[in-house]
Formats: sequence, C-alpha cells, structure tokens
Amino acid sequence: MDLKCLCKKEYKKIDKTDIDHLKNIIEPGRILINEEISEDFSHDELNTVRGYPEVLIEPLSADEISKILKYAYEKDIPVVARGSGTGLVGSCVPLNGGIMLSMLRMNKILELDEENLTLTVEPGVLLMEIAKFVEDHDFFYPPDPGEISATIGGNISTNAGGMRAVKYGVTRDYVMGLEIVLPNGTILNPGGKVVKDSSGYSIIDLVCGSEGTLAIITKAILKLLPLPKKTISLLVPYPDLNTAIGSVPKIIRSKKIPTAIEFMQREVILAAEEYLGKKFPDSSADAYLLLTFDGGSKEEIEKDYDAVAKICISDGAYDVFISDTDERKDMVWSARKALLEALKASTSEIDECDVVVPRNKVAEFINYTDSLQKENDIRIRSFGHAGDGNLHVYVLRDKLDEKTWKDKLALIFKKMYSRAEELGGLVSGEHGIGYAKKEFLSSHYGLEYIELMMGIKAAFDPKNILNPGKVCQF
Repeated sequence: MDLKCLCKKEYKKIDKTDIDHLKNIIEPGRILINEEISEDFSHDELNTVRGYPEVLIEPLSADEISKILKYAYEKDIPVVARGSGTGLVGSCVPLNGGIMLSMLRMNKILELDEENLTLTVEPGVLLMEIAKFVEDHDFFYPPDPGEISATIGGNISTNAGGMRAVKYGVTRDYVMGLEIVLPNGTILNPGGKVVKDSSGYSIIDLVCGSEGTLAIITKAILKLLPLPKKTISLLVPYPDLNTAIGSVPKIIRSKKIPTAIEFMQREVILAAEEYLGKKFPDSSADAYLLLTFDGGSKEEIEKDYDAVAKICISDGAYDVFISDTDERKDMVWSARKALLEALKASTSEIDECDVVVPRNKVAEFINYTDSLQKENDIRIRSFGHAGDGNLHVYVLRDKLDEKTWKDKLALIFKKMYSRAEELGGLVSGEHGIGYAKKEFLSSHYGLEYIELMMGIKAAFDPKNILNPGKVCQF
C-alpha cells in the first residue's frame, strides 16, 4: 500500500462555493466562518499546539456529519472533531485549516437500559453529567479522568484512563457499541449491547484511542456497573517517594485492590494548597499515597483498608489518615484533582510527559526526573497513578526566555521518554499522542510499527482528511 498520501499534502482551501454548500446542510447559527470563530478553538487546554479552522460547524446528528464528510472527502477538505478542548497534546487542533466539528451540541443522554446495564449517549455529553445521571439511578460509570468537564467522545477518542483504572480499567473497557461516520460519509454501528463479541476485527477497539483520525463518533453505548454503596479514602504520608512506591506492589499482591492508588510529592501539595486557598490534611511529609476503597458495605471496605493500612505502616509510612465522610474525602480529592491547575497557575508555561512504566519502576523514573531538574536548572513536578504506573511529569518554564525554554524542553523530553523506554514503559498512559508527542511514538516503536498504524489509517481514510498530521502521520 502506498502510504505517501498520509504524509504532508496540500488540502483545498475553503471558498464561497464550499461555504454555500455547507450552509445548505447546516442552519444559520450553527456555522461560523473565519474571523467569526473564537480564538478558543485554535488550541487545547495546554495551548502548546495552535491552528485555526476556516469553518466551525456545530452538528446535531450523524446524518448532518455524514453529509459534511461526504462533501469534504470529495473536495479534499480536512476535518477535525472537537469536544471540550481539554486535551493536552494538540489532538483537536486543526493544523491544516479546513472544517472543525464542535460536538458540544450533540449532548443528549439517549437511553438508560437498566436490564442490560448500558447507557447510550451522544458524544458531547460531559463526563460529570454521565456520572451524576447514572448515580441518580443507582449505577456507576467507572472511568474517572481528572478532567470531568471533558466530553465522552473525547474520552473515547483518547481511551482516557484516570484514577480508578487500577481496579476498573480504562474507557475502552466500557465501550460496548458505537455509531461512527467514516471519512467518506458512511455511517457504521460496530458493537452493541451484547456482552461477548468474537465477530472479526474489533472496529470499536481501533476507534477507541484513535484521536479522531479514523472516524467521527456520533453515539456510544457504555457499560455500567451497580453503584458501590460506600467509599473510604486513605491518605498515607511517607518519608520519601521510594518508600511510598515500594508499598504499591505489596498492596496489589494483597488482593485488597483499591479503587485508586495515587502518589503525590510535597511540592505539588503545597502548590495545590496555595491555588485552592485551603489546607491539605497533612503536608509535612515528602511523599504520599492516596487510596480509595469502594464496596457494598462499610464492614466489607474496612477489612480491605485495614489490611492495606498495616502493609503501609510496616513499610515505613508515618501514619494512615482515614477519610470516611464526604467532607473529608472532598478535602483530600479536591487537592489531588487541582494539581494540574495549581502547577499551571504557578508558572508562565507548562508541558507534560505522560509516560507509563511498570509499577515497580515508578520511583526510579521520578528520581530520574529529579536529577534532570538539577542538571538543567529547571522546575519539574510530578504526580500520577501509582497503581497503574501512569506518571504525569510537568516541566515548568517560569522566567526562561523562549529559546532557552524550547532547547531545555526538547532535551529533557528526549531523555525522559528514552528513560521510560529503558524501564519497559510506553509513550502515553492516557492523554494520547496528538501532534505534540508523535515524534516520541515513532522513536519508541520504529518504522515497521508506524507503517502498520499508517496502513490502518489508510484503510479507514485513504484521502487523509480526518485530523491529518496527528498520532502516526508525518
């Protein structure tokens, strides 16, 4: 297969004829042109990758999207889908102009099937809306990325993980069926409400995590679980990160699997305290584990967290603070969820390394980033999911000039991704590749792997109009 079409190419610039055609598909008020489009749509949350769409459309149905894509495919116009724009790697940034589909108006919860434990939604429904809706009906949607204002379409597109992944898995594990629109306008419905499926290649698994490069998601059938009746959190201070992370394999082996096992260092907790204007229950230790347990009763959970608390104390933890009320849990978790915003507020610019390493290599990797911090005279802060080895390492610009910042960032990122590979890790745990990290994906996997990914892309999108220049495309 000739994969040259997936490299850089010239796309058609949108003219009056194109706009007139699109306006016959989309009613006034849901299509904006050039200067009418807000600057917000030129970047994502991290704002390190920028590009402007020529046309912004707010579709309401798969049928509308099918007509738009059919026309764009025929005319060679690039198309990018966007949810809330909370990504961190430039996945939703239109690098080649063209059409941006803002999916936020496709925000209906379509069906709760209590017999099959499924929820059918449009892609623009926010994660926090899903969580509240199903909890009100005594159900539970486990994936829990830190950004609850993200859309479910964006979560599926990046295969978002989050804090509960250690026990419950990631977004892909809860997508049972999809409605998707292919680049040529064809509407497909892979999967459904069935529990098992051995019917050939899994199109769902390909689309999950593809970052909008293969198809546009217009509907999703999500798997639900019964709502746990009780949750309790433990905050465990340690003298250092090595000791804290050393407890994690023992906790996992105990079979008392927490819902979440997060690690934090003192520096980021202090930043969160300043950002939120309130005190963390304890900020005197150098490192912390934050664990949550859920279950059907308080007695059931107590057996699990008591066993884990004993492991932590025997491993050198200073103490174990129990948060068993909503107020105490909110105090602890609000700080954890504010860590990124707190770091962003403390500096002029920020970039992230979202690697995943084996659990027993977490401390070794973080210690390595500490050495990079000293060698390069730059602030590096980290936190993440100790239970699944997914690390969020942030490099902070502070007062560095543009050239010094770019040079140091490139060097540090190259070294961090190289070190992660040496430790048996991967480039991204949950934020995706987008535009910002594709160099490191290519370096990690090599030519044959990238060509295989490009072959999949070409099978879905031979004219490369969907989100070009992202993930595996150069």
